[in-house]
Amino acid sequence: MDQEKDIIQIKSETEDEILLAALKLFAEKGYFNTSLTDITEAAGIKTTSVLYHHFKNKQMIASKLYANISDSLNISVDDIRRRNQKSSEQLRGIVDLLFKLTDEAPDVMKFLLMLKADEFLPDEKPVMKTPAFAKIIKIIQAGIKAGEIRNIDPLLLNAYFFGIINNTLRMVLIGALDKKADAYQSQTWLAAWNVIARK
Repeated sequence: MDQEKDIIQIKSETEDEILLAALKLFAEKGYFNTSLTDITEAAGIKTTSVLYHHFKNKQMIASKLYANISDSLNISVDDIRRRNQKSSEQLRGIVDLLFKLTDEAPDVMKFLLMLKADEFLPDEKPVMKTPAFAKIIKIIQAGIKAGEIRNIDPLLLNAYFFGIINNTLRMVLIGALDKKADAYQSQTWLAAWNVIARK
């Protein structure tokens, strides 16, 4: 029984190493410029056949990464919603999370914001249709109902608000802005919130 647990743990650790290596390479080189050999070498595993033992192909690796990131984001949004009552506080919590991830996990944010996942994961839901983003639309709808947010189409409000946030984070990620994301957080929040806030 203990030997079986050890084998499962080793398999899980190897999968994690493959996923982390792939995430870094996808963020640096792009999905299409990353080969399975690149991932094998970056993960520190001996042969590509070991990689095939865990994932059938590169698309399966990308799909697993996408699912992991989407699930993690969904859990974080739920946590933010539980801890904050007002829509403005919930949106602020989400913005804080995105800025923190940009500084602490830039590869994750590059995967989310810069890679066109629909080009290599055509069967996955687009980011805007994932559970986390469906909840963000609900936050905006609740803010409209409470009189905090302007009464226009929630999808447009989402586009206006996160357009400012995402463009700022992209500029940080590509080095167009020379400081860490944290340095731009408060002014970006103000700009984004002022676009959607009911005056």
